[in-house]
Amino acid sequence: MHPDLAVALSFVTDLPRQALTERLSADDPQLLERAAEQLPCAREARARATSAGIGVLAWNEPRFPAQLLAIADCPPALWYRGSLDCLDAPLVAIVGSRAASAVSLEIAHQIGADLALRGVTVVSGLARGVDSAAHRGALQKGSTVAVLGSGVDRVYPAEHASLATEIAKHGVVLSEFPPGTPPLPFHFPLRNRLISGLSRAVVVIEASAKSGSLITAGCALEQGRDVMAVPGNAASGRNRGGHALIRDGAAIVECADDVLIELGLQSCAAPGHSEVARSSADKDPVLRQMDAGHAYDLDELATATGLEVPKLLPRILEFELSGRIRRVEGGRFIRCA
Repeated sequence: MHPDLAVALSFVTDLPRQALTERLSADDPQLLERAAEQLPCAREARARATSAGIGVLAWNEPRFPAQLLAIADCPPALWYRGSLDCLDAPLVAIVGSRAASAVSLEIAHQIGADLALRGVTVVSGLARGVDSAAHRGALQKGSTVAVLGSGVDRVYPAEHASLATEIAKHGVVLSEFPPGTPPLPFHFPLRNRLISGLSRAVVVIEASAKSGSLITAGCALEQGRDVMAVPGNAASGRNRGGHALIRDGAAIVECADDVLIELGLQSCAAPGHSEVARSSADKDPVLRQMDAGHAYDLDELATATGLEVPKLLPRILEFELSGRIRRVEGGRFIRCA
């Protein structure tokens, strides 16, 4: 599929989501037909977006996040403001109540800042409450990603327009919806699957029994991501959703170190890689299965190594950052000599 056609698919408002990633990879004729209908509109919108500082990335271009290629309904394209470089670091999502207590806002801010300080990019949805607190904390020490349920030029809520601008300077604001798309209610559950899909783990801070954050947690579980939760006051009822996650096996988080330890990222912010680490990497089953010069997709590597894709992605990311693997067109990977 040509990248222009993939971008055109983002203008199809009733795009079927069932097995979308598989259908994109197979050049499904129905998808190609729907894309062709929107191609003139997409090209015009792309030109306007470029002049406004908005980029777009098709699913089969090298810079597209590999994490999203591993979910069942990968978006055909991502529109963005800012730098995609922050997507190359380990990503952790922080989500929670829009009407969070002062204590929960402080916790979200602190965990966001501490994760960013350790080289982790914080992902959230730019919503009021926990989301915005996590973004602001991360901005103090590093990078953050805001995933919108609208076009990247239609920030919701409107009072977070300045926060979105700041995020674009030090991270990226992105959406699967093209510029000009309003924040419609059914867009937000779709947005939530991208928050979890991008991330190694989702940390839930203050979620009631009917919190939208539980949708993101559910997406994470379906995608094979880790789910963690910050425990809170049992008497208030504000934390029933989070406590239910803990009862179901979610890891308890009290600080950023709990997240890093759970994900095996204690040394993620350590400068450089020693020769010992490099020697150990050569023995890794992922690298052993990769012949230099041959491009592998995630499914090939998963089959060759016996690792499930959610477990495989962190290793690929680590080797990308250390220069042992590089990403090429179509979401494939090549081992560097």
